[in-house]
Amino acid sequence: MLFEMSEERNNLYPVFLKVKNLEILIVGGGFVAEEKLHFLLKSSPEANVTMVSPFYREKTEILAKKSNIHIISDGYNEKYIDGKHIVIATTDNPNVNIQVYKDCRAQSKLVNVADNPPYCDFYMGGIVTKGNVKLAISTNGKSPTTAKRLRQFFEEVIPENIDDLVKNLNEYRKTIKGDFEQKVETLNEFTKSLVAKKK
Repeated sequence: MLFEMSEERNNLYPVFLKVKNLEILIVGGGFVAEEKLHFLLKSSPEANVTMVSPFYREKTEILAKKSNIHIISDGYNEKYIDGKHIVIATTDNPNVNIQVYKDCRAQSKLVNVADNPPYCDFYMGGIVTKGNVKLAISTNGKSPTTAKRLRQFFEEVIPENIDDLVKNLNEYRKTIKGDFEQKVETLNEFTKSLVAKKK
C-alpha cells in the first residue's frame, strides 16, 4: 500500500503572552485542567487564573492556595467568561466544551478546547525555559508527545549559561551607536560566529 505524502506546514503564528496582564479561565477541575494549570504556572508563575468546576482534584486545590488562582465551585455558565481574555475548556463533557467554544467565539475571546483541535484558536505547546531564553514547540496539534520529546531534547542541548550570552549581548547592544537598523546590522555581524557553518 502506498502512502500519499502531502507537504503540510505549520501556519500557526507564535506569540509570547504576558499572562500576568491577562485574565485566564480554565473550565474543568479534573486531571486535564490540573495539567494545563501546572504547565501554565510553570511557565508564568504570576498568571491570573480563574477555574470553574463542580469539583477539583486535591492537588489542584493545593496548587491554587500557593498561587494567584481563584477557584469557583460551580458548573459552567456563560457569565464566567465575562472579563476573560483566554479560556481553556477541559471538562469530560464534549457538549459543555463545545458550548464554551461557541460562547467564546461569540465574544471574540481566545479559546482552547483540550484535545479537540477544530475547537482551538491556539495550542499550548512544549516550552523550554533557560533564564531569559524561552523556546516554544508546536506540532500543529498533531502530536503532543512529539512536542514533549522535543522539549526534553532542547532542555538537554541548550546550555544552562545561555542566559549569560543574552545578558552580555544586551549590554553590548546598549553601547552600539546608530539607529535601530544599524544596531541590528552590527549585532547580526557580531553574532554570526555563534552559528556553526556547514561545509
